[in-house]
Amino acid sequence: EPPDTPNDFSCQTQDMKIVTCTWSQGRDTYLYGRYSSKYTVFEEFSQKPVLCTVNCSKRCSCSWNIGQQRICNITLTVENPLGKKTATDVFDVTHRIYPAAPLQLWEECTGTEITLYLQHRNKGIELFCQTELLQPDGKVELHNASSDLRVCNTITLGGLQPYTEYTTRVRCGAAKHFWRWSEWSEARTIRTNETTPSGKLDIWREITPVLGGRNVTLFWKQGTSFRANGRSISYEVTWEKVEDGSKPEKISFSSVYNSTRIFIDNHSYRISIMAKNNINYSLPSVLIIPRATGNKTLFCSFLGTEEVKEEQVNGTDDGIFISWEPRHTYDSYIIDWCNFPMLQPCDLQWKRFDPNTSSALINSAAFVPGVRYNFHIYGSVANSASLLEKKTGYLRELPPLPDPTVEKVELSFNAVTLSWDSYCINESQSGFVRGYHVYVSPIQEDCNLQGSKKHVLPDNSVLCKYTIENPEEKRYTVKHLLSNTKYKLAVKAYSGGGETPIVNFIYIDTPFNSNTLYLLVLLVIVPSLAAAICCWKMNWLKEWCCPVIPSPNKSKVLSFKEFKVRSLKI
Repeated sequence: EPPDTPNDFSCQTQDMKIVTCTWSQGRDTYLYGRYSSKYTVFEEFSQKPVLCTVNCSKRCSCSWNIGQQRICNITLTVENPLGKKTATDVFDVTHRIYPAAPLQLWEECTGTEITLYLQHRNKGIELFCQTELLQPDGKVELHNASSDLRVCNTITLGGLQPYTEYTTRVRCGAAKHFWRWSEWSEARTIRTNETTPSGKLDIWREITPVLGGRNVTLFWKQGTSFRANGRSISYEVTWEKVEDGSKPEKISFSSVYNSTRIFIDNHSYRISIMAKNNINYSLPSVLIIPRATGNKTLFCSFLGTEEVKEEQVNGTDDGIFISWEPRHTYDSYIIDWCNFPMLQPCDLQWKRFDPNTSSALINSAAFVPGVRYNFHIYGSVANSASLLEKKTGYLRELPPLPDPTVEKVELSFNAVTLSWDSYCINESQSGFVRGYHVYVSPIQEDCNLQGSKKHVLPDNSVLCKYTIENPEEKRYTVKHLLSNTKYKLAVKAYSGGGETPIVNFIYIDTPFNSNTLYLLVLLVIVPSLAAAICCWKMNWLKEWCCPVIPSPNKSKVLSFKEFKVRSLKI
């Protein structure tokens, strides 16, 4: 096949002396050896063929020295026995400068700046360079140099973070007639210098009253506004009485610690915590612990154990939503909670909010369904915090466990009273217990008792269901039962997460109804007895009123001898 017209034919130079032209070969002509395609390069202005060796690996290229020539008209011809094609490129050499990659020789650093010292191979060419800065988080920034690098072979990068590793590389292009960027220089990783820690630590406290004073557990963390700015970090805790200006006490901790416990008496105290690196201390974070009063109510209110009513809140898939009534007297709000409420230590957490905030969605990777989390909302002013509200809630409620244990059963022939007084409805439950369901049914048949609702089990048997909506009411009487009958019963607690399936029943036998026996006595035995008495009385009355006439033969009044007349006794 005849050859294709050379594609992407263009020429460029790095030093305005050596010109390199490149192009693509095109499709295969299926001609090989002495019949394969031949390339020739010709410069039209000088009317001279270009003496260069064409190298075609990935792309074809040809390089030669143009001397002092500045305007070039290059014609590329590709030819084989079946035809030939040409391509032309006319250009000003100063407009086709493709600089060599610069060399980064060394660098100088401060805490916030890096100065790169470069060497360029393109002497006498005004260059415009671009620096790529790779941040620790993977973000890439491009910085353009504004000075003529022929005069000053340095590039300064500012606005950096202290004691932070950055990776840099540089590329350049012609400043006056930009053609294309050079290749990137070799990348270099550079760390800025240490400086004083910036910002303050985020600190909080937990106060526990003890004999003679209070235990204060202090917590600290590096918040978003804090930077260590150094290789090694340590912490210094200082506390002193506010009133008498006594000598402060202090203790230092290494970077692996984020809490400590101190004992203070009932005076007011000022507590400060600072971070320290090899250069200096950070600004102090301060807490004021007010004086403990002898009034128990006020003291407990300060500690957050009384006076503030606890309110239930609901969780969502994203966290637990907390809202509070805004007060204009505070400069910030703090919410604290335990990630693991059933453990000690409970992993106390806290968040701060600005004074214009009155709600927050609290989330944590530690939150799991079925665990109750308690939240305390504080208002802070002048580094002193006061408890404002208390909230409690679940990420998601689960059915209560275990089931209530029926501890007492009181039976009559038509009713049964169940009691489960020791059942706990506290924070150990996996949901807020909102009430109870009492289920009952005769063993041999479905239930249909007055005042109940039907509840169908998976096996299609029917129970009678009674609802108690007060979780504090742990006693219930089921009425309208049949005497001398076997019943099965169950008591289930329910929450916002529902209730667990019924697995176990308790069984009872209602006693025989004694009233039925009394009725039998009244209707059968008493009338029979009355009839017997009446019969006896009638016989007695008859004998009294109408005595039996004695037989003359039995009379002894007259003692005659018997004689007979004919056949009769006389």
